[in-house]
Amino acid sequence: MLVVDDSLVFRETIARGIAKDKGIEVVATASDPFMARDKIIEFEPDVMTLDVEMPKMDGIEFLRRLMPQYPLPVVVVSAVSSNVFDALNAGAVDFVTKPDARYGSNMDSLINELVIKIKIASTAKLGHWKNNKPADKILDSANAKNKNTIIAIGASTGGTEAIYEVIRKFPEDMPGVVIVQHMPPIFTRMYAERLNNTCSLNVREAKTGDLVVPGTVLIAPGDSHMRLRKGGGVYSVECFKGEKVNGHCPSVDVLFDSVAKVAGKNAIGIILTGMGSDGAKGLLEMRRCGAKTIGQDEASSVVYGMPKVAYDIGAVEKQVTISEIARAAYSAVKMLT
Repeated sequence: MLVVDDSLVFRETIARGIAKDKGIEVVATASDPFMARDKIIEFEPDVMTLDVEMPKMDGIEFLRRLMPQYPLPVVVVSAVSSNVFDALNAGAVDFVTKPDARYGSNMDSLINELVIKIKIASTAKLGHWKNNKPADKILDSANAKNKNTIIAIGASTGGTEAIYEVIRKFPEDMPGVVIVQHMPPIFTRMYAERLNNTCSLNVREAKTGDLVVPGTVLIAPGDSHMRLRKGGGVYSVECFKGEKVNGHCPSVDVLFDSVAKVAGKNAIGIILTGMGSDGAKGLLEMRRCGAKTIGQDEASSVVYGMPKVAYDIGAVEKQVTISEIARAAYSAVKMLT
């Protein structure tokens, strides 16, 4: 591990904290990107933690310069800010937030979360699609004949950029989309706003009662499960507090299970990059109920965990690279009558 932070106290606290784990060795620390560059060359670390706000050069600019030349798995350490999405776009694998009493976080919880995400990051593959996205045009009008069609997407580590890569190509009349992305509270709202500003669809953080209609994307809140409902011939969502499922709240399985029951053969399920198995059984249930199911392939996944489990148990009908998933979903929509 290389720990990069301009605060001596914070830098040393992180280094000591994560080094208590037997699976992690801190080989060096650095106070700014220029020192970090030299430490990377000298020590060749497997993973780096990186502060966003630093002197001389901020962490995001450092990532943009570093990743094309030296694609190192990076976990960003940041205050609660939309800057984390710029960091993920620049190549970071994941992020943790600095302690903030307003959100009930403390240093111990940060260290525990950081240890987990460092270990996940150590397995990540850094696909160059993240930095060199093709200038694909938005797909033509969906003109879906079946007005009951719905698209459900689940993702975890690496998912913020993967989801963007998919929905940015959807036309504005694409059937309604419901998404679970493993992410802390507050950040799901920021993420939805970011997507809303960059996609042709209307994207927002979901709340109970929101309708799932063409041209709309609903993202589950970071501290609530989300499930699909249907009444009066119209889809809507219910967001609710609950115990973690597969270690997560929101859980992809909770969403996919509800989509299988409510939408059946009128649904399209998509499982993207992420660690663990959340969503695999739910996607299998969707396929059993007649839904079209799509999985991200290993080559383009930052972490080929969730898609692999889904594929291995027969939940994935079609497996494609991330750049082709939007078109695969579009084709599935066109097939539904």
